[in-house]
Formats: sequence, structure tokens, C-alpha cells
Amino acid sequence: MDQTVDILACGAHPDDIEIGMGATIASYIEKGFTCGFLTLTKAELSSNGTVEIRQKEASCAADILGVKQRYQLNIPDRGLNSIQPNQLKEIVSIIRLTKPRLIFMPEEDRHPDHGACGSIMREAIFNAGIRRYESEGTIHKVSGSYRYFINGFSKPDFVIDVGSVYEKKQQALQAYASQFAPVDGVRTPLTDDYIESIQARDRIFGKEVGIQLAEGFKTEKPLLMSNLLEGCGS
Repeated sequence: MDQTVDILACGAHPDDIEIGMGATIASYIEKGFTCGFLTLTKAELSSNGTVEIRQKEASCAADILGVKQRYQLNIPDRGLNSIQPNQLKEIVSIIRLTKPRLIFMPEEDRHPDHGACGSIMREAIFNAGIRRYESEGTIHKVSGSYRYFINGFSKPDFVIDVGSVYEKKQQALQAYASQFAPVDGVRTPLTDDYIESIQARDRIFGKEVGIQLAEGFKTEKPLLMSNLLEGCGS
């Protein structure tokens, strides 16, 4: 079975990707590109919900966005800073088997797992291009890698217009009811108008470039531009 995708979006926990770039994923899929999700932990230490419930929610959210391939690893929650060689090799294998052109990962913020996920993915991307690094699949070099925001709020290097597909992001986030609207749950940062705060951030990113809604990203290296005047009018 062909596992290749155009984009591989990676997160430390189920819901990370949807929070940071769910609408961007929906936008690319609407344009005919293929996207896969790679989640490193099952978030078993979360205050609300269970692993089983969270996995069902993750599947539902992926379906809403149109994601067909979802890879769920079992690295211990809060254990990303002590990742083992065999676990890193599994991530490299997924990169080599899916052969994405672009990979997205979290930007560092208040949750240590998010920054650790980004560091792991940068290492895995590098290893995937080493001919003598042994893993499943064949050598693959990613064209570009970018970081999305989860809890953080800083100036993005670029933004993507997501106004036409933003409702899908809202629906995908709402699929995680155990996290954002738990019944008889405990109060966490996610239960305190979190979805509304994410939408506010996306509105601010959009306002910066004169559109309604945008998701922001940081780059690993400078973007190559051929014509800065394109789209500026006469």
C-alpha cells in the first residue's frame, strides 16, 4: 500500500496539530494534496479523559479534516526528553515510508513536550537523509520543515490564509470534548475558553496581513521568493 504523503504534520499529543495548524491541513487537502498525522505520545498524563477516549477523538478530528493516514506512537507522555534509539528509528522509518515533501512540528512553548517534539523531529529528518542510517524504508530528504504554534504567541515568519476552511478546524477541535469541554472534569488551561483564544490568535495573525483568519508558522531556514511584487497590484 502506498503510504506517501505531501505533508507530514507531527505533534507531541493528540490535538496539538489541530490546535496549531488544523485549518492549514484542511486547506491543503481541499487543494488535492495528501496529509498524514504523526503523534508521538498518547497523552496518558492528561488531567481529563482517557487514552481510549482521546484516540477516538483523534480519529474523529482527522476524519473531519480529511486526513487519511494517522500514525500514533507510544512514547511515554513527558518522556520525550529521554527518547530511546529504537523510538527515534521508528520515527525515521515513518518519514522514509511516507516520503513527505514538507514536515511540520510544534514551536517551543510552556509545555516542555512541544519543544522536545520539535527537537526529535529535526533529528529524525536529518537521520532520514543519511544513507547508512538503518531503518525501514529508503533514504529521503525533506524539502522543507516548519514550526506551528500551540500555546505560544510570537511573530510568525509567514502565515497561511485559512478563512475558507476555518469551520473544519473549529469542528476538529470540538471533537476533543474530553479536553475542551469535559463532563465532571477538572479545570485546566484547555477548559478555560481555550478554543476561543486560539481563534483570537488566528484572527490577529490574519489581521496582520489584511485577511480574516490565518495560521502562523516559523521557518527552519529562509524561504526562497522569486517575486515579491506578485499579488501587490500595479
